[in-house]
Order: sequence, then structure tokens, then C-alpha cells
Amino acid sequence: MNERTALVTGANKGIGQHIARLLAAEGFRVYAGSRDAGRGRRAVEEIGGAARLLVLDVTDPDSIAAAAQQMDRLDVLVNNAGISPSLAPPTETGTDDLRRTYETNVFGVVAVTNSFLPLLRRSPHPRIVNVSSGTGSLTWSTTPNPQFASGSGGAAAYRSSKAALNALTVLYAQTLAEEGFKVNALAPGLRATDLNSRAASAGGDPAEAAAGAVRLALLPDDGPTGAFFSWDGTPVPW
Repeated sequence: MNERTALVTGANKGIGQHIARLLAAEGFRVYAGSRDAGRGRRAVEEIGGAARLLVLDVTDPDSIAAAAQQMDRLDVLVNNAGISPSLAPPTETGTDDLRRTYETNVFGVVAVTNSFLPLLRRSPHPRIVNVSSGTGSLTWSTTPNPQFASGSGGAAAYRSSKAALNALTVLYAQTLAEEGFKVNALAPGLRATDLNSRAASAGGDPAEAAAGAVRLALLPDDGPTGAFFSWDGTPVPW
């Protein structure tokens, strides 16, 4: 079977839904991962094309295992699901908020990636895209940058989780390089989504960020791996 297949986690809304839509438009059979079946079905109807619902809770090992059993191969994995339950600085962040954020943004990515690796290994051109954040860049957090005002310690749980995701992106890329994988991270910029109150009031178009993720999903075999890119394709420092 030559049909390309993609999985996008958290595809029932926001950037994830747009990523799924764009991949479907590229001819992929897209599995739209959604924790909630009802929201997922509505998203699949809106995405159209060869989109299919895949009920998937990235924090639930049983859900991940059941989802992986429903597929026989995978060419592209987009780890998009993420949460930001608190905008507090570290001095006002409880360990419960940190655990909850890391469960989705870090541990969930590892659990999903490792569970779907056997399927990705069946692809001639396996690609993994981790939707990170420019606020997870330690360099950008301490110097001027094009996406946000540096020098603030806010959203400590979210930002530190994305810094951890960035490190894992590098380590996965190094581990899987000899198998032909391309593993990269995306800084989508501030987008009008329900990630948190700041994002909800923003004017950034989620579809614009999604296009950046799709570029990384379609990288040629001589493309980069273990790299961090902004939505517009420019490199982001770790």
C-alpha cells in the first residue's frame, strides 16, 4: 500500500485540526487524535478528505495502546496535543500544575512516540514533528526574539515542559537518524486558540502555524533532523 498515513494528536481543535486538514489536502490518510470522541467526530467532518477519528488520550497508556492497534503503518507523527493550565511564574506554581502539564506535554509525547515507533519504522520516509513553543527556547527567553517579550518568568510549567520537549526532540533525532527518521520541533507562535487566556485573546492565525508543521512533515530525505524551526521556516535557537 502506497497511501501515506499521518497521525496528529490533539487534532479536534486549534492548530492540530488545521495540521490534519492540510495533511489531508496533501493526500494523506489522516488519523485525527482526540481524547473526546464527540469532538473528534465533528473535527473529522470539518477536516474532510481521508480523515479518520482516532480516540486517543496521550496521558492514558491503555488509550495509546488501543489506538496503535488500529493502524498498520504510519509515515508522519505530529505530537501536537498540549496544555497550559497556568500562566504563573515558578514561585507561584504548584507541583500539581507541573505534573499535569508534563503528563501531556512531555510524558504523553514519549508514550505516543514509543508506542507508534513500530508503525513508523514500516515507512520509507518516517517523520516526527513535535509542536513546541518559542517560549521553550532558553536563548529566546533570555534575549530579544521575534515571537514574545523576553525576561519574564511567567507560564513556568508550560515553558519548562516545552524546553524538556525540545531536549527530547534532539535525543530522538540522534537515536533514530540511522533509520532515516526526521525528528524536528516547531515554534508555532502565539495563536488564537484556547490553550490559555493569553492565546485566546491573540490574533494569530492557527492555520499559519499549521503550515509550518506540515513543511516539517514533508521534509525530503536530505532535510534537517534534530532542529527547531519557527512557523515561517526560520531556525530557532534551543
